[in-house]
Amino acid sequence: MARHQQDRRVGDHLVDRGLVTKETLDAAQRVAAESGAYIGQVLIAIGAVDSAALTRALADLWGLPYVVPTRITAALDAPGVDVGRVLTEQWLPLERRADGVPVVAVVDEPTPERRAAVAAALGEEPYLVLADRWDFQQAVLDRYGADLRDRASLGLWGRSPAQSARTVLVPWQRVALVLAVLAVVLAAVADPRAVVVTFSVVVGLAFLVGTGFKFWASLRGARMEHVTRTDPAELAALPDHELPRYTVLVPVYKEANIVANLIGNLGALDYPAHLLEVLILVEEDDTETRAAAEAANPPAHFRFITVPAGAPQTKPKACNVGLEFATGEYLVIYDAEDKPEPDQVKKAVLAFRQAGEELVCVQAALNYFNADENPLTRMFTLEYSFWFDYMLPGLEYGRLAIPLGGTSNHFRVSGLRRLGGWDPYNVTEDADLGIRASAEGMRVGVIDSTTYEEANTSYPNFVRQRSRWIKGYMQTTLVHLRQPFRLVKVAGLRQTLSFLFLVGGTPATFLAVPLLYAVFLASLLLEPEQLSFLFPGWVLWLSLFNLGVGSALMIYVSMMGAFKRGRYGLVLWGLANPAYWLLHSVAAYKALGQLITKPHYWEKTAHGLTGVTAAAHVPAAVRG
Repeated sequence: MARHQQDRRVGDHLVDRGLVTKETLDAAQRVAAESGAYIGQVLIAIGAVDSAALTRALADLWGLPYVVPTRITAALDAPGVDVGRVLTEQWLPLERRADGVPVVAVVDEPTPERRAAVAAALGEEPYLVLADRWDFQQAVLDRYGADLRDRASLGLWGRSPAQSARTVLVPWQRVALVLAVLAVVLAAVADPRAVVVTFSVVVGLAFLVGTGFKFWASLRGARMEHVTRTDPAELAALPDHELPRYTVLVPVYKEANIVANLIGNLGALDYPAHLLEVLILVEEDDTETRAAAEAANPPAHFRFITVPAGAPQTKPKACNVGLEFATGEYLVIYDAEDKPEPDQVKKAVLAFRQAGEELVCVQAALNYFNADENPLTRMFTLEYSFWFDYMLPGLEYGRLAIPLGGTSNHFRVSGLRRLGGWDPYNVTEDADLGIRASAEGMRVGVIDSTTYEEANTSYPNFVRQRSRWIKGYMQTTLVHLRQPFRLVKVAGLRQTLSFLFLVGGTPATFLAVPLLYAVFLASLLLEPEQLSFLFPGWVLWLSLFNLGVGSALMIYVSMMGAFKRGRYGLVLWGLANPAYWLLHSVAAYKALGQLITKPHYWEKTAHGLTGVTAAAHVPAAVRG
């Protein structure tokens, strides 16, 4: 039956039953005809009818019994019907009737082809019943929770162990590490001064290369500063009927104090509600956040997915569970404190349509609404401003690998699934996924839109967040160096080097900072001849040169970030960058320790600590 005939039949039935008025139906049918959505999706989105009432009416129209599958405790044994098939084909074996006939829940009108497919899978004719789509999903979670947990936790590792951080070091890396340590010990015994000299040179060069690469990428990004990346006229002319279905994944944990704000922020997205699917991913043990979110009375296109308990309890595992239920052509991740610009999703759609299939993800810029709250938030804002406004665009300009930020990543769902989703054992799953995309010959880009977040106001909270971030960069470096020749072959030498300089160089830089600062202090406090027993003068001057030049470069790019967004009051705060980096060094050494002792531990960042409200302090957009 043609779509418009089916919608007319459904609409007339709803009017006959008194569920909607003729005027409401006519308006909804116009929207459905223009957008290609089902009439039921439109009616639910505009609040004309709730999902359960619509499903009951459809069951009556189609001559099917209506069921709430979560109330059926018996389970039909159906060998060969796994959770992947259930979610793909949208039918769920429930139980057997007294006469032995299998009862199967569906969510759409069963076609003869669907009936035949179910019968072929079960080896017998089924008795079909109709379930509400969201009740169906909850029943799948109840029935297949353990399977979903295992797919989310072990899917990437089972498909490609070399791409998973579940194992910190593969055998050849362990051997290489042992041999390297042994070589250093033997060299230290034979000639300790030579070891100190070599170590000093390596540390200094690592610092200079890491900072120099960020400076170079940021200057390239500055070339794009006045380039209009999204044509406002083209964006305004984008008709709703040309928009695709879009899934929003929101992983939350212990966010009861801010989840109501999140629902309001996402409700402000300029995108048709009947084409938007917002899945709030709540951990099984987090009843407080679930209750707070439900109390906020979210719109009908907001739904909750319970993430089955089990290790590892990480954001990427929750996202993998959400991906199983995603029905959008595209998908975006937002965090609990996020306030994206209203037109961000439409900008992402345009970016994907203007590029080829190789573009798997676009990253929106991240910035902070509480930049001026204290010295830490000012430094945090400068760092994010140069990172997202200059450096990432510079990487895109050079077609180099882009490590994604933790939120506002917009994906082409088909490409995301080809990549295997997120690695639940990598605590910077975002950066890893961006590098993995490049390693698989795909491309990541940026869009001229900003999501505003809450900058850390607490120093201990900052160290927790940054230690997880730096540990994840260490994990990502180790993972993608497991097959270095394949990486160079697929991604190319330029992308491989950029990955090493940025993702590998960032932890190395932070680990090097206190060592170089110590050399600097020693040069101030001690006479040159007192240092000569450790290393010759040229090594001292080389270390000081690397420290001075590297620090100057990072101070410069920090100041650049303030100019892009017109936050001129932050410019001089760039001079505090050397002190800010010491905080990163504390986090880096903590991260190194955790990489050894608890590599998959997810340091929870507390949100809602600011006294600033996002609505009153989000500056005007300046990107583009």
